[in-house]
Amino acid sequence: MANIIITGASHGIGFEAVLDLTRNRDNQVIALARSADRLRKLHEISTSLNPEGGKLYPAQFDIVYDNYPDSLIPFIQSKFEHVDILINNAGILINKPFLETSLDDFAQVFQTNLLGHVNMIKHIAPLMTNGGHIVNIGSMGGFQGSAKFAGLSAYSASKGALATLTECLAEEFKELGIKVNCLALGSSQTEMFEEAFPGVEAGTLAFEMGRYVAEFAQNGHQFYNGKVLPVANTTP
Repeated sequence: MANIIITGASHGIGFEAVLDLTRNRDNQVIALARSADRLRKLHEISTSLNPEGGKLYPAQFDIVYDNYPDSLIPFIQSKFEHVDILINNAGILINKPFLETSLDDFAQVFQTNLLGHVNMIKHIAPLMTNGGHIVNIGSMGGFQGSAKFAGLSAYSASKGALATLTECLAEEFKELGIKVNCLALGSSQTEMFEEAFPGVEAGTLAFEMGRYVAEFAQNGHQFYNGKVLPVANTTP
């Protein structure tokens, strides 16, 4: 049995990853997102697709602003004895030319795409045991040496920082037996991709990428630690 927490579960890759994770009846999944309506929809679809599947516990939670000690942690502890897998998938994107991107824009993107995950890891890592796996969902935009695109400087910079954080934490968490990896995802057909590249067709469907993330989260730590892995078949 795996006890799994995933953020950004209300749409796109996170939504699809939850559906895949709950196909396994031995999994227990806490799915976090800001939208209660979308979480209800996720629960309905998961129950319909996987009536004999794993347990799903949706919870409305903002990884940047909501209260961890008094809200999220007691909720987790009421469901799980420990956490096996944490998938940091939540993220936002601002698409503006650099000279029109304000410091507030940069701060907003970094708050969610980096500091929100820092906060989550700080609170969840103590609940994890030897053999645990933290998966940070990065982007090819933050992958060193990859093609970059105008308008995505704040987003790409935040994802680059998340990739470096991954490498640092893999080293720090070795003594705890917790593996940390980052998937630098390429294009998949999601709302965020369509915001970044209007009118462009992605190379991968959201459910395909969600399935890949789910599979990697459950098994990737057997082969990787401290790695930033590009997952892309097209550019963008």
